[in-house]
Amino acid sequence: MSPRALAERAGHQRFSHEGFQMVAKRIAVLGAGQIGRIIARMLREGGHEVVLADASAATLASAGAAVATQVVDVADQAALKALLADRDIVVSACPYFLNKGIAEAAAATGTHYFDLTEDVETTRFIRDLAARSSSAFAPQCGLAPGFICILGADMMRRFDTVRSVKMRVGALPLYPTNALGYNVTWSVDGLINEYCNPCETVVGGRKIHVAPLEGLEHVMIDGVAYEAFNTSGGLGTLTETFDGAVQEMSYKTLRYPGHAAIMKLLLEDLGLGTDRDTMRAIMGRAAPFTRKDIVIVFVTGIGEREGRLEEVSHVLRYLGTPDMSAIQLTTAAGCVAMVELFLAGKLPQKGFVRQEDADLAAFLATRAGRLLVDAADRGTADLVSHEAPRRAA
Repeated sequence: MSPRALAERAGHQRFSHEGFQMVAKRIAVLGAGQIGRIIARMLREGGHEVVLADASAATLASAGAAVATQVVDVADQAALKALLADRDIVVSACPYFLNKGIAEAAAATGTHYFDLTEDVETTRFIRDLAARSSSAFAPQCGLAPGFICILGADMMRRFDTVRSVKMRVGALPLYPTNALGYNVTWSVDGLINEYCNPCETVVGGRKIHVAPLEGLEHVMIDGVAYEAFNTSGGLGTLTETFDGAVQEMSYKTLRYPGHAAIMKLLLEDLGLGTDRDTMRAIMGRAAPFTRKDIVIVFVTGIGEREGRLEEVSHVLRYLGTPDMSAIQLTTAAGCVAMVELFLAGKLPQKGFVRQEDADLAAFLATRAGRLLVDAADRGTADLVSHEAPRRAA
């Protein structure tokens, strides 16, 4: 009998968080970077048995002593399968290009799978894998895709007919000190990927692809000027889920003014979009990590309800603290909330799991979801109320 079967026969510890009945699980978190270490900590604080794995012993040592650690090279399929053999769930906080192999190991060991990928092609691969597996596969967790997709889906459901849903997310330094107006606060590989790949959007009721770094908008939020432009992957699977149900749907990244022009110079004019090693090195030197950051989440929808054209908007802001940056909080909590919903039986228990399968109210009621509610410096009560949206101008 396998270690997992023995554990199931012996019984897991059962616990609850304000109405969410869950069973403590054995969870592996892969990748001990800035996000992975926070995911592991949140899961451990939620009562689970967690091991944090990374190829670098030094990186694991820097993550602190909050959870058990293990040196594992996830590119080594044998070592990875050995790690997952007695784990109920695996959460990948690794760069997107490692996730196909991790998902294959999860399928082979019967381990439920969650990741943070923004990469569209990787998600398609995982969806095909999920169709042949008895485990659940939930890619695209976190902030964008992730939390923003759950907000966008909820916005769609507020109307009888929907004209437009716009989603904008920015993870920015609170005090920009370079010409980019940017500090790297998550995966450099993921950042470059979303700046280089085609972007899905809905225009005139049709799903189309548009170029990254295009579609520039100028946005003012709470008196601060930003720009917004196309980036890849932020919509997750929303364009497929709501195909034919909305006239306009878009996702754009928020940055301080001037950022897009510099990135276009680097990636397009200087050709670094096809020399990602050099681009990664440049970003590593020019945009150091900071906990003095801000995450802005902006969603607005226009549609008809009971014969009246109405508009609903949400703006959420998160500020970093000495203990945890805003992007660490929002990405980790967005992922852990999906794990908690799954364990509470509020998400599909096998096959491909979309972010929009999560009900927003249930998502925010999880232990991790309440962190997103409590940390927002703007009111969040209207997020789960579908009453009396304001009329569009």
